[in-house]
Amino acid sequence: MQVSETVHAVNQLLADGPLDFIDPASLITKFGVFGIWVILFAETGLLVGFFLPGDSLLFLAGIAASATGASIVGASLSLPGLLIGGPIFAIAGAQFGHFLGAKYGRKLFDRPNSRLFKGIYVQKAEQAFEKFGPAKAVVFARFIPIVRTFLNPVAGMLGMPTRQFFIWNMVGAVLWTDGIVLLGYFLGDVVDATFPIDKYLVPGIAIIILLSILPVLIEFIRDRRRKKKEPVTTPPTS
Repeated sequence: MQVSETVHAVNQLLADGPLDFIDPASLITKFGVFGIWVILFAETGLLVGFFLPGDSLLFLAGIAASATGASIVGASLSLPGLLIGGPIFAIAGAQFGHFLGAKYGRKLFDRPNSRLFKGIYVQKAEQAFEKFGPAKAVVFARFIPIVRTFLNPVAGMLGMPTRQFFIWNMVGAVLWTDGIVLLGYFLGDVVDATFPIDKYLVPGIAIIILLSILPVLIEFIRDRRRKKKEPVTTPPTS
């Protein structure tokens, strides 16, 4: 893609309203693989990107890369472009978010609540970071909408070393992007053009999100059991 075409695509993407972003099929047909890369960077690196359709976008992109993708989704995408470019832009976005958090600290989140920003989003990201520890939190956050946007700058704000963050950022990005893309790709290969994708897209994404947060739920249950087994210490009486 030439520089002029890239600039035009970015301008067109940013000119569209949030409602256009929310429709993953529309995004795919309009902007293709390049648009997906931009969305992955924005959702994981910019605080305003939390409303973007990361999971459903990747799932539908995987279907679009399959043999029946063009007839089901309305566009045909490059599977290598998704499997290679997707993680790269997801890693770059998260790394940029970490940089912002490390550079600006708490004041990055010092803004009043609005339709696009609520302090509770930051609180949930901090809770995940403190509960699961830096490594697990960075990986798990990839699979949790909203948290995957805010945890990266929170990790930088809380002082997670850049090198450590980068390692777990790569692990989480590959598992998230390639895992969901391949799930959609294999589904697209076993259905035909008459498959009512719109009817099953929402339930399919719900199942993906449920499966993706299972490690978090398991860790939470283990933590609860661990605390129950710990002896209760009473303060000494004077």
